[in-house]
Amino acid sequence: MKSPANKLSIILIIIMLCAVSSSVQGQSGGMQFTLDKEKNTYARLTFLNQIWVRYNQNNPGSLVDGYPEDRTFDIGLRRTRIQLYGQLNEKVFFYTQYGINNFTYQGPRKTGLFFHDALMELQVAPEKLSVGTGLTGWGGLSRYASPSVGSILTADAPLYQQATNDVSDQFLRSLALYAKGKLGKLDYRIGLTKPMLVGQSTVQSKNISDFALFSPLPPKPQVRGYVMYQFLDQEGNTTPYTTGSYLGQKKVFNLGIGFTSQRDAMWRSVGRDTLHSNLELFALDLFYDSPLNKATGTAITVYASYSFNNYGSNYLRNLGVMNPVSSSSRSDILNGAGNGFPMMGSGTTLYLQAGYLLQRELLKSWGTLQPYAALQYSNLERLAEPMLMYETGFNWLINGHQSKLSFNYQSRPVYERDDAGAWGVSSRKAMWVMQWQMSI
Repeated sequence: MKSPANKLSIILIIIMLCAVSSSVQGQSGGMQFTLDKEKNTYARLTFLNQIWVRYNQNNPGSLVDGYPEDRTFDIGLRRTRIQLYGQLNEKVFFYTQYGINNFTYQGPRKTGLFFHDALMELQVAPEKLSVGTGLTGWGGLSRYASPSVGSILTADAPLYQQATNDVSDQFLRSLALYAKGKLGKLDYRIGLTKPMLVGQSTVQSKNISDFALFSPLPPKPQVRGYVMYQFLDQEGNTTPYTTGSYLGQKKVFNLGIGFTSQRDAMWRSVGRDTLHSNLELFALDLFYDSPLNKATGTAITVYASYSFNNYGSNYLRNLGVMNPVSSSSRSDILNGAGNGFPMMGSGTTLYLQAGYLLQRELLKSWGTLQPYAALQYSNLERLAEPMLMYETGFNWLINGHQSKLSFNYQSRPVYERDDAGAWGVSSRKAMWVMQWQMSI
Protein backbone atom coordinates (compact mmCIF):
# COMPACT_ATOMS: atom_id res chain seq x y z
CA MET A 1 0.00 0.00 0.00
CA LYS A 2 1.34 3.43 -0.91
CA SER A 3 1.99 5.84 1.95
CA PRO A 4 0.10 9.19 2.02
CA ALA A 5 3.36 10.96 1.13
CA ASN A 6 3.86 8.73 -1.93
CA LYS A 7 0.24 9.21 -3.01
CA LEU A 8 0.60 12.98 -2.78
CA SER A 9 3.86 12.84 -4.72
CA ILE A 10 2.08 10.92 -7.50
CA ILE A 11 -0.70 13.54 -7.56
CA LEU A 12 1.86 16.32 -7.89
CA ILE A 13 3.59 14.48 -10.76
CA ILE A 14 0.21 14.11 -12.52
CA ILE A 15 -0.41 17.83 -12.10
CA MET A 16 3.00 18.54 -13.62
CA LEU A 17 2.24 16.31 -16.60
CA CYS A 18 -1.14 18.02 -17.05
CA ALA A 19 0.63 21.37 -16.99
CA VAL A 20 3.07 20.26 -19.65
CA SER A 21 0.33 18.84 -21.90
CA SER A 22 -1.96 21.88 -21.62
CA SER A 23 -1.44 25.62 -22.00
CA VAL A 24 1.87 25.91 -20.19
CA GLN A 25 3.78 29.16 -19.99
CA GLY A 26 7.45 28.88 -19.02
CA GLN A 27 8.27 31.59 -16.48
CA SER A 28 10.99 32.47 -14.01
CA GLY A 29 8.41 31.66 -11.34
CA GLY A 30 7.89 28.05 -12.47
CA MET A 31 5.28 26.48 -14.73
CA GLN A 32 1.91 28.17 -15.10
CA PHE A 33 -1.23 26.84 -16.75
CA THR A 34 -4.64 28.39 -17.17
CA LEU A 35 -7.85 26.99 -15.76
CA ASP A 36 -10.36 28.65 -18.12
CA LYS A 37 -10.56 29.67 -21.76
CA GLU A 38 -10.47 33.37 -20.90
CA LYS A 39 -7.18 32.83 -18.98
CA ASN A 40 -8.49 34.73 -15.96
CA THR A 41 -7.59 31.89 -13.61
CA TYR A 42 -4.34 29.96 -13.26
CA ALA A 43 -2.32 27.49 -11.24
CA ARG A 44 1.46 27.65 -10.89
CA LEU A 45 3.94 24.95 -9.93
CA THR A 46 7.50 25.63 -8.72
CA PHE A 47 10.38 23.53 -7.40
CA LEU A 48 13.38 24.43 -5.21
CA ASN A 49 16.34 22.38 -4.01
CA GLN A 50 19.15 23.61 -1.73
CA ILE A 51 22.08 21.27 -1.02
CA TRP A 52 24.69 22.06 1.64
CA VAL A 53 28.27 20.79 1.54
CA ARG A 54 29.79 21.84 4.85
CA TYR A 55 32.81 21.74 7.14
CA ASN A 56 32.17 22.73 10.76
CA GLN A 57 34.37 23.32 13.80
CA ASN A 58 32.17 21.77 16.47
CA ASN A 59 31.54 23.27 19.87
CA PRO A 60 33.60 21.70 22.72
CA GLY A 61 32.19 18.37 23.90
CA SER A 62 30.30 17.58 20.69
CA LEU A 63 29.32 13.94 20.13
CA VAL A 64 28.14 12.03 17.07
CA ASP A 65 26.09 9.03 18.16
CA GLY A 66 28.01 9.05 21.45
CA TYR A 67 31.49 9.44 19.92
CA PRO A 68 33.55 12.67 20.28
CA GLU A 69 34.08 14.68 17.09
CA ASP A 70 35.87 18.04 16.98
CA ARG A 71 35.19 18.76 13.30
CA THR A 72 32.54 17.47 10.94
CA PHE A 73 32.26 17.30 7.17
CA ASP A 74 28.74 16.61 5.96
CA ILE A 75 26.31 16.96 3.05
CA GLY A 76 22.61 17.62 3.50
CA LEU A 77 19.38 18.83 1.95
CA ARG A 78 18.77 22.20 3.57
CA ARG A 79 15.46 22.70 1.77
CA THR A 80 13.59 20.77 -0.92
CA ARG A 81 10.23 22.30 -1.76
CA ILE A 82 7.32 22.14 -4.22
CA GLN A 83 4.83 25.01 -4.39
CA LEU A 84 1.40 24.73 -5.99
CA TYR A 85 -0.77 27.83 -5.89
CA GLY A 86 -3.16 29.82 -8.01
CA GLN A 87 -6.22 31.94 -8.58
CA LEU A 88 -9.39 29.85 -8.76
CA ASN A 89 -11.49 32.88 -9.71
CA GLU A 90 -11.20 36.63 -9.32
CA LYS A 91 -11.78 36.38 -5.57
CA VAL A 92 -10.39 33.01 -4.41
CA PHE A 93 -6.66 32.24 -4.11
CA PHE A 94 -5.00 29.11 -2.74
CA TYR A 95 -1.39 28.40 -1.77
CA THR A 96 0.36 25.18 -0.78
CA GLN A 97 3.99 24.29 -0.18
CA TYR A 98 5.20 20.75 0.30
CA GLY A 99 8.65 19.42 1.03
CA ILE A 100 11.40 18.67 3.51
CA ASN A 101 13.99 20.56 5.56
CA ASN A 102 17.31 19.56 7.08
CA PHE A 103 17.81 16.02 5.77
CA THR A 104 21.25 14.89 6.98
CA TYR A 105 23.40 11.81 7.47
CA GLN A 106 22.18 11.57 11.09
CA GLY A 107 18.47 11.54 10.37
CA PRO A 108 16.13 8.62 9.78
CA ARG A 109 16.01 7.26 6.23
CA LYS A 110 12.96 7.75 4.04
CA THR A 111 11.84 10.78 6.03
CA GLY A 112 8.30 11.80 5.15
CA LEU A 113 7.58 15.02 3.31
CA PHE A 114 5.08 17.41 4.89
CA PHE A 115 3.03 20.50 4.16
CA HIS A 116 4.75 23.75 5.05
CA ASP A 117 1.78 25.85 3.90
CA ALA A 118 -1.85 25.15 3.04
CA LEU A 119 -4.16 28.15 2.93
CA MET A 120 -7.22 29.62 1.26
CA GLU A 121 -7.66 33.34 0.70
CA LEU A 122 -10.58 35.59 -0.27
CA GLN A 123 -10.12 38.98 -1.93
CA VAL A 124 -12.50 41.42 -0.25
CA ALA A 125 -11.33 44.65 -1.88
CA PRO A 126 -8.88 44.49 -4.81
CA GLU A 127 -5.31 45.09 -3.53
CA LYS A 128 -6.58 46.77 -0.35
CA LEU A 129 -7.82 43.76 1.64
CA SER A 130 -7.63 40.00 1.43
CA VAL A 131 -8.44 37.59 4.26
CA GLY A 132 -7.41 33.98 4.63
CA THR A 133 -6.86 31.04 6.91
CA GLY A 134 -4.92 27.80 7.12
CA LEU A 135 -1.34 26.79 7.79
CA THR A 136 0.53 29.91 6.79
CA GLY A 137 3.51 32.23 7.18
CA TRP A 138 1.34 35.36 7.05
CA GLY A 139 1.63 37.38 10.22
CA GLY A 140 4.48 39.53 11.22
CA LEU A 141 7.33 40.72 13.36
CA SER A 142 9.89 41.58 10.66
CA ARG A 143 10.84 41.21 7.00
CA TYR A 144 12.57 37.85 7.34
CA ALA A 145 10.07 36.32 9.74
CA SER A 146 8.80 34.91 6.42
CA PRO A 147 11.72 34.89 3.96
CA SER A 148 11.53 33.84 0.34
CA VAL A 149 14.14 31.12 0.65
CA GLY A 150 14.93 31.06 -3.07
CA SER A 151 16.18 34.68 -3.06
CA ILE A 152 18.10 34.95 0.23
CA LEU A 153 21.16 37.22 0.00
CA THR A 154 23.32 35.26 2.45
CA ALA A 155 23.55 31.47 2.51
CA ASP A 156 20.70 31.36 5.02
CA ALA A 157 18.11 33.73 6.45
CA PRO A 158 18.52 35.56 9.80
CA LEU A 159 16.67 32.82 11.65
CA TYR A 160 16.39 34.69 14.95
CA GLN A 161 13.52 36.61 13.28
CA GLN A 162 11.53 33.35 13.17
CA ALA A 163 11.02 33.92 16.87
CA THR A 164 8.89 30.87 17.78
CA ASN A 165 10.24 28.49 15.13
CA ASP A 166 9.20 24.91 15.95
CA VAL A 167 8.37 25.80 19.58
CA SER A 168 4.77 26.87 19.03
CA ASP A 169 4.69 26.77 15.23
CA GLN A 170 5.93 24.54 12.39
CA PHE A 171 9.00 25.96 10.65
CA LEU A 172 7.63 29.51 11.20
CA ARG A 173 4.11 28.62 9.90
CA SER A 174 1.07 28.76 12.15
CA LEU A 175 -2.59 27.84 12.02
CA ALA A 176 -3.97 31.34 11.62
CA LEU A 177 -6.58 33.79 10.46
CA TYR A 178 -4.96 36.70 8.64
CA ALA A 179 -5.59 39.88 6.70
CA LYS A 180 -3.22 41.57 4.28
CA GLY A 181 -3.20 44.23 1.60
CA LYS A 182 -1.92 47.56 0.36
CA LEU A 183 -3.21 51.03 1.20
CA GLY A 184 -1.32 53.25 -1.19
CA LYS A 185 2.37 52.71 -0.39
CA LEU A 186 1.56 51.07 2.94
CA ASP A 187 1.80 47.27 2.83
CA TYR A 188 0.33 45.48 5.87
CA ARG A 189 -0.27 42.03 7.27
CA ILE A 190 -1.81 40.93 10.55
CA GLY A 191 -2.55 37.47 11.91
CA LEU A 192 -4.42 35.81 14.77
CA THR A 193 -2.93 32.37 15.39
CA LYS A 194 -3.63 29.36 17.54
CA PRO A 195 -0.14 28.40 18.76
CA MET A 196 0.75 24.74 18.55
CA LEU A 197 1.21 22.75 21.76
CA VAL A 198 4.67 23.27 23.24
CA GLY A 199 4.52 19.73 24.62
CA GLN A 200 4.72 18.40 21.04
CA SER A 201 7.94 20.34 20.35
CA THR A 202 11.45 18.90 20.69
CA VAL A 203 13.03 22.36 21.04
CA GLN A 204 12.70 22.64 24.83
CA SER A 205 11.76 20.70 27.92
CA LYS A 206 8.23 20.72 29.29
CA ASN A 207 9.67 21.04 32.81
CA ILE A 208 9.60 24.40 34.55
CA SER A 209 12.84 26.26 35.33
CA ASP A 210 13.98 29.38 37.19
CA PHE A 211 14.46 31.09 33.82
CA ALA A 212 11.60 31.62 31.39
CA LEU A 213 10.53 28.92 28.94
CA PHE A 214 7.49 28.54 26.72
CA SER A 215 4.65 27.23 28.84
CA PRO A 216 3.26 23.77 27.91
CA LEU A 217 -0.19 24.77 29.21
CA PRO A 218 -3.00 25.16 26.64
CA PRO A 219 -1.96 28.25 24.64
CA LYS A 220 -3.84 31.51 24.39
CA PRO A 221 -4.19 33.14 20.92
CA GLN A 222 -1.18 34.95 19.50
CA VAL A 223 -1.44 38.23 17.59
CA ARG A 224 1.24 39.41 15.19
CA GLY A 225 1.59 42.01 12.51
CA TYR A 226 3.99 43.81 10.20
CA VAL A 227 3.64 47.05 8.25
CA MET A 228 5.99 48.32 5.51
CA TYR A 229 5.99 51.76 3.95
CA GLN A 230 7.32 51.22 0.42
CA PHE A 231 8.82 54.53 -0.72
CA LEU A 232 9.93 53.45 -4.21
CA ASP A 233 8.96 50.39 -6.31
CA GLN A 234 6.15 48.31 -4.87
CA GLU A 235 6.77 44.71 -3.84
CA GLY A 236 4.31 41.92 -4.53
CA ASN A 237 2.33 40.31 -1.71
CA THR A 238 0.79 37.30 -3.43
CA THR A 239 2.51 35.01 -0.90
CA PRO A 240 3.82 35.91 2.57
CA TYR A 241 7.49 35.41 1.61
CA THR A 242 9.71 38.47 1.19
CA THR A 243 12.54 38.75 -1.35
CA GLY A 244 16.14 38.84 -0.13
CA SER A 245 17.73 40.35 -3.25
CA TYR A 246 16.15 41.54 -6.50
CA LEU A 247 19.47 41.38 -8.39
CA GLY A 248 18.94 44.86 -9.78
CA GLN A 249 15.45 44.20 -11.14
CA LYS A 250 13.73 46.68 -8.80
CA LYS A 251 14.47 49.84 -6.86
CA VAL A 252 13.03 49.21 -3.41
CA PHE A 253 13.28 51.26 -0.22
CA ASN A 254 11.08 50.07 2.67
CA LEU A 255 10.73 50.98 6.33
CA GLY A 256 8.97 48.32 8.39
CA ILE A 257 7.70 47.81 11.94
CA GLY A 258 6.23 44.66 13.47
CA PHE A 259 5.22 42.85 16.63
CA THR A 260 4.24 39.49 18.15
CA SER A 261 2.19 39.25 21.34
CA GLN A 262 0.78 36.33 23.33
CA ARG A 263 -0.64 36.43 26.84
CA ASP A 264 0.80 33.99 29.38
CA ALA A 265 2.96 32.32 26.75
CA MET A 266 5.92 31.91 29.12
CA TRP A 267 6.44 30.47 32.60
CA ARG A 268 9.16 30.10 35.25
CA SER A 269 9.48 29.10 38.87
CA VAL A 270 10.04 31.64 41.63
CA GLY A 271 10.63 29.69 44.82
CA ARG A 272 7.65 27.39 45.11
CA ASP A 273 5.48 29.59 42.91
CA THR A 274 4.86 29.49 39.17
CA LEU A 275 4.99 32.86 37.43
CA HIS A 276 3.40 33.32 34.00
CA SER A 277 4.42 36.17 31.70
CA ASN A 278 3.52 37.49 28.26
CA LEU A 279 5.49 37.09 25.04
CA GLU A 280 6.15 40.59 23.68
CA LEU A 281 8.37 41.02 20.61
CA PHE A 282 8.96 44.20 18.58
CA ALA A 283 11.10 44.94 15.51
CA LEU A 284 12.00 47.86 13.29
CA ASP A 285 13.76 47.31 9.96
CA LEU A 286 14.91 48.91 6.72
CA PHE A 287 15.42 47.33 3.31
CA TYR A 288 17.12 48.93 0.30
CA ASP A 289 17.69 47.15 -3.00
CA SER A 290 18.60 49.08 -6.15
CA PRO A 291 20.44 48.90 -9.46
CA LEU A 292 23.58 51.06 -9.54
CA ASN A 293 24.46 50.95 -13.23
CA LYS A 294 21.77 49.58 -15.52
CA ALA A 295 24.19 49.34 -18.43
CA THR A 296 26.57 47.00 -16.56
CA GLY A 297 23.99 45.38 -14.28
CA THR A 298 25.59 46.27 -10.94
CA ALA A 299 23.29 46.56 -7.92
CA ILE A 300 23.30 46.87 -4.13
CA THR A 301 21.26 45.21 -1.39
CA VAL A 302 21.21 46.49 2.22
CA TYR A 303 19.11 45.33 5.17
CA ALA A 304 19.14 46.48 8.82
CA SER A 305 16.93 45.42 11.73
CA TYR A 306 16.67 46.30 15.40
CA SER A 307 14.62 44.04 17.70
CA PHE A 308 13.48 44.27 21.31
CA ASN A 309 12.38 40.85 22.50
CA ASN A 310 10.75 40.08 25.84
CA TYR A 311 10.42 36.31 26.15
CA GLY A 312 10.44 36.53 29.93
CA SER A 313 13.22 36.56 32.51
CA ASN A 314 16.52 35.22 31.13
CA TYR A 315 14.97 33.24 28.26
CA LEU A 316 17.65 31.99 25.87
CA ARG A 317 17.62 29.63 22.91
CA ASN A 318 20.59 28.13 21.11
CA LEU A 319 20.12 27.21 17.49
CA GLY A 320 22.41 25.21 15.21
CA VAL A 321 21.17 25.08 11.61
CA MET A 322 20.99 21.48 10.38
CA ASN A 323 23.20 20.56 13.34
CA PRO A 324 25.95 18.16 12.19
CA VAL A 325 26.30 16.40 15.58
CA SER A 326 23.81 14.85 17.98
CA SER A 327 24.72 15.75 21.57
CA SER A 328 27.25 17.27 23.95
CA SER A 329 29.22 15.98 26.93
CA ARG A 330 29.91 19.47 28.34
CA SER A 331 27.30 21.06 30.60
CA ASP A 332 29.62 24.06 31.09
CA ILE A 333 29.28 24.98 27.38
CA LEU A 334 26.13 27.06 26.91
CA ASN A 335 26.00 26.63 23.11
CA GLY A 336 25.28 22.93 23.24
CA ALA A 337 26.55 20.65 20.49
CA GLY A 338 27.81 21.15 16.96
CA ASN A 339 27.25 24.58 15.40
CA GLY A 340 24.77 25.93 17.97
CA PHE A 341 25.04 29.39 19.48
CA PRO A 342 22.75 31.74 21.48
CA MET A 343 20.60 33.11 18.67
CA MET A 344 17.38 34.17 20.42
CA GLY A 345 16.56 35.49 23.85
CA SER A 346 15.22 38.29 26.01
CA GLY A 347 17.09 41.46 25.15
CA THR A 348 17.95 43.43 22.03
CA THR A 349 19.36 42.39 18.65
CA LEU A 350 20.90 44.41 15.83
CA TYR A 351 21.25 42.69 12.46
CA LEU A 352 22.96 44.05 9.34
CA GLN A 353 23.57 42.58 5.88
CA ALA A 354 24.81 44.04 2.61
CA GLY A 355 25.60 42.67 -0.84
CA TYR A 356 27.04 44.02 -4.07
CA LEU A 357 26.10 42.54 -7.44
CA LEU A 358 29.01 42.72 -9.87
CA GLN A 359 28.65 43.45 -13.55
CA ARG A 360 26.43 41.31 -15.73
CA GLU A 361 28.17 38.36 -17.44
CA LEU A 362 31.35 38.99 -15.45
CA LEU A 363 32.18 35.32 -15.99
CA LYS A 364 30.83 35.28 -19.58
CA SER A 365 28.41 32.37 -19.97
CA TRP A 366 29.03 31.39 -16.33
CA GLY A 367 27.13 34.39 -14.95
CA THR A 368 28.38 36.79 -12.30
CA LEU A 369 29.22 37.15 -8.60
CA GLN A 370 27.54 38.83 -5.62
CA PRO A 371 29.79 39.24 -2.54
CA TYR A 372 28.05 39.90 0.78
CA ALA A 373 28.58 40.23 4.53
CA ALA A 374 26.26 40.07 7.55
CA LEU A 375 26.38 40.27 11.34
CA GLN A 376 24.10 39.69 14.31
CA TYR A 377 24.84 41.54 17.56
CA SER A 378 22.63 40.49 20.48
CA ASN A 379 22.70 41.89 24.00
CA LEU A 380 20.80 39.22 25.91
CA GLU A 381 19.89 39.12 29.61
CA ARG A 382 21.41 35.74 30.34
CA LEU A 383 24.82 36.44 28.80
CA ALA A 384 27.69 38.22 30.55
CA GLU A 385 28.98 39.36 27.13
CA PRO A 386 27.07 40.35 23.97
CA MET A 387 26.75 37.73 21.24
CA LEU A 388 28.41 38.60 17.93
CA MET A 389 28.01 36.31 14.93
CA TYR A 390 29.37 37.43 11.59
CA GLU A 391 29.56 35.86 8.17
CA THR A 392 30.82 36.70 4.72
CA GLY A 393 30.81 35.06 1.34
CA PHE A 394 29.57 35.36 -2.21
CA ASN A 395 26.88 34.05 -4.53
CA TRP A 396 27.97 32.71 -7.88
CA LEU A 397 24.88 33.48 -9.95
CA ILE A 398 25.12 31.12 -12.90
CA ASN A 399 21.53 31.91 -13.88
CA GLY A 400 20.29 34.37 -11.29
CA HIS A 401 18.57 32.75 -8.30
CA GLN A 402 17.51 29.83 -10.47
CA SER A 403 20.98 28.29 -10.47
CA LYS A 404 23.50 29.61 -7.99
CA LEU A 405 26.35 28.48 -5.77
CA SER A 406 26.86 30.24 -2.44
CA PHE A 407 30.11 30.10 -0.48
CA ASN A 408 29.72 31.20 3.15
CA TYR A 409 32.08 31.59 6.11
CA GLN A 410 30.52 32.05 9.55
CA SER A 411 32.20 32.84 12.88
CA ARG A 412 30.29 32.28 16.13
CA PRO A 413 31.16 32.70 19.84
CA VAL A 414 31.39 29.82 22.32
CA TYR A 415 30.04 30.62 25.79
CA GLU A 416 31.52 28.85 28.82
CA ARG A 417 30.51 29.14 32.48
CA ASP A 418 33.12 30.83 34.67
CA ASP A 419 33.80 30.24 38.38
CA ALA A 420 31.10 32.75 39.33
CA GLY A 421 28.51 30.94 37.19
CA ALA A 422 28.34 33.66 34.49
CA TRP A 423 28.31 32.83 30.77
CA GLY A 424 31.20 34.50 28.94
CA VAL A 425 32.92 34.01 25.58
CA SER A 426 35.79 31.53 25.83
CA SER A 427 36.56 31.02 22.12
CA ARG A 428 35.16 31.27 18.60
CA LYS A 429 34.34 28.53 16.10
CA ALA A 430 33.85 28.62 12.34
CA MET A 431 31.62 26.98 9.76
CA TRP A 432 32.17 26.85 5.99
CA VAL A 433 29.19 26.12 3.74
CA MET A 434 28.83 25.68 0.01
CA GLN A 435 25.19 25.78 -1.01
CA TRP A 436 24.01 24.77 -4.46
CA GLN A 437 20.55 26.04 -5.30
CA MET A 438 18.34 25.17 -8.21
CA SER A 439 14.82 26.51 -8.67
CA ILE A 440 12.23 26.52 -11.43
